[in-house]
Amino acid sequence: VQLVESGGGSVQAGGSLRLSCAASEYSRTTNCMGWFRQAPGNERAGVATIYRDSGYTEYADSVKGRFTISRDKAKNTLYLMLASLKPEDTAIYYCAAPSAGRTVHVTSPTDAFDYWAQGTQVTVS
Repeated sequence: VQLVESGGGSVQAGGSLRLSCAASEYSRTTNCMGWFRQAPGNERAGVATIYRDSGYTEYADSVKGRFTISRDKAKNTLYLMLASLKPEDTAIYYCAAPSAGRTVHVTSPTDAFDYWAQGTQVTVS
């Protein structure tokens, strides 16, 4: 399974960005996908997760009300809309998916996810 991200970039505080993540195939991944981020000197941490069929979502407390995760099932594509951005949102953002059969949450550790995209830089100034 390949996950390919696009989007990201530099934006001023208060601005918005949209990240996209296209999955090469769905059948070998679970029903869930998620977004993580890692700032310099920090561990990689979950930002949001979504279940593909139900649309159930979870968010980290730090992004609730500002970020929105969504998916296009027909395109096997995951999105993350980042709004009201703050300098502390600066990080490399990764989309990820666990193997089929795993139940994951936004608080799940990174080793619960088996497939990772290459990462995309988001810089807020």
